[in-house]
Amino acid sequence: MAKSEDQLRDEILGLVAQYQKVKFAAQEFIPGKSPVRYAGRVFDDKEIVALVDSSLDFWLTAGRYTDEFEAELAYFMDLEYAMLVNSGSSANLLALTALTSPLLGEKRLLPGDEIISVAAGFPTTVNPILQNGLVPVFVDVDLGTYNANLEQISKAIGQKTKGIFLAHTLGNPYDVEALAELAEKHDLFLIEDCCDALGSEYKGRKVGTFGHVTTFSFYPAHHITLGEGGAVGTNDDTIAKAIKSLRDWGRDCYCSSGENNTCGKRFTGQYGTLPVGYDHKYVYSHIGYNLKATDMQAAIGVEQLKKLPDFCQARKENFKIWSAGFEKWQDFFILPEALPGSDPAWFAFPITLRENAGFSRTELTDYLSSKLIETRNLFAGNILRQPGYLDIDHRVVGDLTNTDYIMNHTFFLGTYPGLDIKQINYVLEEIQKFLDSKS
Repeated sequence: MAKSEDQLRDEILGLVAQYQKVKFAAQEFIPGKSPVRYAGRVFDDKEIVALVDSSLDFWLTAGRYTDEFEAELAYFMDLEYAMLVNSGSSANLLALTALTSPLLGEKRLLPGDEIISVAAGFPTTVNPILQNGLVPVFVDVDLGTYNANLEQISKAIGQKTKGIFLAHTLGNPYDVEALAELAEKHDLFLIEDCCDALGSEYKGRKVGTFGHVTTFSFYPAHHITLGEGGAVGTNDDTIAKAIKSLRDWGRDCYCSSGENNTCGKRFTGQYGTLPVGYDHKYVYSHIGYNLKATDMQAAIGVEQLKKLPDFCQARKENFKIWSAGFEKWQDFFILPEALPGSDPAWFAFPITLRENAGFSRTELTDYLSSKLIETRNLFAGNILRQPGYLDIDHRVVGDLTNTDYIMNHTFFLGTYPGLDIKQINYVLEEIQKFLDSKS
C-alpha cells in the first residue's frame, strides 16, 4: 500500500533529524588543534527539519514561514512591523531609502541632505547615505564604548541635517533614549542599525524601538542566522508601506506572492499617467528592487528565534568571562564598557591596545592566528581611509582621533554561543604566554 504524502513527509523529516545528529555531532575541543572561532552558526535538528519541511513545499519565495518569522520577530521586538529581506545590508538600504519616499511629503529626504554617522563602523551603514545622494557627516567615537556620544552628535547638527544613522557598535547600546529626544527636538529621522545588537536593551527597552526605523542582520556571525538575511522594523505605517514597496520591485500593489486582487480594485485604479484600469500588480510607485528572502531561510529563522533569548544570555556570560580574564591586563589593554542602564547582548569582546603596550596589534593577532584563534578588526577602522571612500562627498565635525586609533590598535574576540569556557581559557592562556614573551 502506497504511503500518503503526510506519511512520507514525516518519514523524511524524521530521517533529517537523525542525519543532523550524526553529521553535526559535537566535536571535542583540542587546544592548539581545534580552531577558536570568533563567530559561527549554532543550531540543532529543528532548523534543518524546518528547512527541509519548507523545501518540500517547493514554495521558493516568501510564504507561510516568512509570515510566521515576521510576526514572531515583530512580537519579540515589540514593533508593529518587521519585514524580512535578503541581507542586513539590504535592510540598511531599504531603511534609509524609505525615508526618501514621496509618501512622506515634505519630510522626505532629498539629495544633498546630511545624515550624521560614524567612520568607525561597517560600510553598509554609510553606503545607503551615499547611494541616495545624501551627505554623510562623520563624528568621532569614544574608546571603550566605540559609540559616538551625544555631545559629538549635537555639535554635528547643522541646517542641512535631516537624520542620524548609527549602529549600536558590536551590540553595545549608545544613549539611544537621549538621542531619540535630540532627534525629536531637531525634527530628525533616527535610524538604528541593530545588525549586531538584536536583543540588546537600554533602560529595559530593546534597542531598535527608539528610532523611526531599525535594521537587523541574520548573517552567520550574528545573533541568529538564516545564512543570509536581514529585516527592517518600524512602528510607522507610512514608512512600512514604503519599505514593502521598495523591497518588492517598487510596486504599488500590496498583494502577497501568489495572491491577486486583495484590494478588490486591481483593474479600476488610475496611477500616474497610466491608462485607467491598468493592472495594479504592474504599477510602480517607487524605484525599487527585489530584496526578498526565501521561505526556506525564514523556516530556519523561525527556529533560531526560539533560541534567541538563550543565545543572548550566552553572549553576556561569555563577555563576563572575557572581562574577568582581561582585568589583570589593563596596563596593556583598554577594555570594553557599557553605558549605565544598558544591557548589551554583546556581538563581540572588543580590545584596544594602549599606546605603551610594548607590542602591536598585528603582532598579537598574528600570534593568536598561529594558535588557531580567530580575531577581527573593528570593521572598516576609519572608513574615510578605505580605497572606495577616498573621494566621497562628506563632512567631518571635530576630528577622528579615536577613530584612527581604533583603526590601528583595536580588534575583537568572539562571544557567540558556540564558545565555551574551555576555549576561552585556552585563548587567555595563549595571550598570557604572548605577554610573557614581551615582558
